[in-house]
Amino acid sequence: MSSTSPPTSCTSRLRRVTSCSDSPYRAGSDSAAWTDSTRSARSSASVLRACSRSDRADASSGDVELLVKLRMRRPSKPLPYPDCWDSTEAYVEQLLEFATTSDIFQVLCGGVHILDFFTNDPGLFQTVIPQDWQRYLLECEPMEFLDFLMRDDLDKALDPQPPESLLKYVREIRRFSLARDFSPKKEKLPKLTRMVSVGMKPKKMHEVSNFANYVDTLAKDIATEYQKNITHFVDFGSGQNYLGRALASSPYNKQIVAVEGREHNIIGAKELDMHAGVAEKPKVIRNKKLWMQKLDSMVPEDQLDEKALRRAANPATITNEYVPDFRPRSEFEAIYTPEEGKGFIRYIKGRLESGDLTDVISQIEQDPLAEENGRGDPNLMAISIHSCGNLSHYGIRSLILNPRVQAIAIVGCCYNLMTERLGPPTYKIPYMRPSLQALNGRVVRESERRDPQGFPMSDRLCSYNDDGIRLNITARMMACQAPQNWTEAESDAFFTRHFYRAVLQKMFLDKGVITKVYHNGDVANSDSSGQSPFNMSTNPVIIGSLRKSCYKSFGSYVRGAISKLTTNSEYHEYCDIIREKMMDVTDEEIARYAESYGPRKRELSAVWSLMAFSAIVTESLIVTDRWLFLRQHSELVEDCWVETVFDYRESPRNLVVVGVKRPIP
Repeated sequence: MSSTSPPTSCTSRLRRVTSCSDSPYRAGSDSAAWTDSTRSARSSASVLRACSRSDRADASSGDVELLVKLRMRRPSKPLPYPDCWDSTEAYVEQLLEFATTSDIFQVLCGGVHILDFFTNDPGLFQTVIPQDWQRYLLECEPMEFLDFLMRDDLDKALDPQPPESLLKYVREIRRFSLARDFSPKKEKLPKLTRMVSVGMKPKKMHEVSNFANYVDTLAKDIATEYQKNITHFVDFGSGQNYLGRALASSPYNKQIVAVEGREHNIIGAKELDMHAGVAEKPKVIRNKKLWMQKLDSMVPEDQLDEKALRRAANPATITNEYVPDFRPRSEFEAIYTPEEGKGFIRYIKGRLESGDLTDVISQIEQDPLAEENGRGDPNLMAISIHSCGNLSHYGIRSLILNPRVQAIAIVGCCYNLMTERLGPPTYKIPYMRPSLQALNGRVVRESERRDPQGFPMSDRLCSYNDDGIRLNITARMMACQAPQNWTEAESDAFFTRHFYRAVLQKMFLDKGVITKVYHNGDVANSDSSGQSPFNMSTNPVIIGSLRKSCYKSFGSYVRGAISKLTTNSEYHEYCDIIREKMMDVTDEEIARYAESYGPRKRELSAVWSLMAFSAIVTESLIVTDRWLFLRQHSELVEDCWVETVFDYRESPRNLVVVGVKRPIP
């Protein structure tokens, strides 16, 4: 993620909450009567009793289907929505209605951008935040406000007491947010060996150990209930192949197909495979004297030691037929030998542009073990931990597009990298800003704004209210946040960075580095409607991360940003504009901006907190859309659901989308 990503470490401020309105991360209230889960639990007991009697055949087809789901350890609800909802359909319908009718939600999720916080007068805080909220937001300390949004019991008296309209909005966000609580298995997970876990940080070890076991269990359940043995696991965007390596090793011993577009990732993964014993290191036999002479030749003559000088005085002699192999070990390919009963990894280099795996499957069918052992046709499961952007869409679509893919288990992330299927917002979406091109950014293809592979995936979201549901890049970026994990120290540093960037944008505007952009095209219109924050933006400028010392003061930040922008060779044309407009800025001028806007930092942190909190529903929309896409293909998909597979404190993007294909008659 970029430097604008939030801190995601565990916070000591987590509290236990007990009701649907108390937290967006729990399944809901224990007191909610006749919920989906309680109904399914009671039905489950009756089904088990029916199926244990001799008249098992009398059980209805619906009961039998429920029994299959129980055996497969499927969650009681296809989406982890709070228990205050009577049904999945009720949740989905009300979620879509809320996302398209709530003005304040649309403003906070895609309507405003933190860069334009101070570029209008008055600023965003005064123009987009309801007036009866403003005093309360400024009185609350940042962490107290985050507690109120996500952890406090809203049914108890709060001090200070928030306005009723704000309380109502917080309750709405909580009840539309998918639950994120994670219950680890009671039985101990297989521990990753030291050799397999090389290169993994604690977060990655948590993800790999839990997801490897989840995928293995899912595959076993599919084999038991549908008599379909999963023969290969296709990892979309395998990277360093930490997941595939764990699955190929004991105790799983799976056949892995690692699809990765970056050559250096595959090279690094193969090095780790050799270290873990999944692949063999090639044995190289060299003439030792010649090899030492080769190494000596790489050292300056005046730095050779005594032994090297003796070797140089008495060089080794070779015949003309002998060709020495002086390649470094890093250039030798790892050796992968298929063995029955053991795991195997096959790497396929290529950038996936859809869910069509025809080329991948053709390579799998050339498996040397397939014909010898009579395995028959391959049955694939598409898997991925945190496949970025549209790559998650490709993994989900692979279940529909490929007869050989029998199941999927995809955990997505980086929603900001998804493309837009429906194009720019229409007049029916008054608050949504277009996705603007950064002045010093890479050129965005026009096709990415109407990409059939982009968001939304499902027909239901594409056609909702005849116009569809859109999420611009600001809304999708905010869905990548993890506000539940923000600590006090990290939040302060994070808010400070955003505050500095917002004030610098105001400086850029005042100095003529950037201009205002009016979305209705009427640049000349200077009346109040033309100055609306929903009609106006400023040109984005990419700065990225700076040295730590640059965040000690606003002056240090400005100097660091100017230095980076004027020395960036990739955007040399724009460097000239920065030099012309900003190089003569004085320390006194910078100090005046810091003094003028410093007291308003709390405004920014409050709005950013509201945006991040509201974006929890944005992520719920994205995940629900993926589930709806699978559900609309009921002629092919037997079952589909979403559940948590990681601890949110360790890995906030913790929702897996699962789909299982119908058995072929």
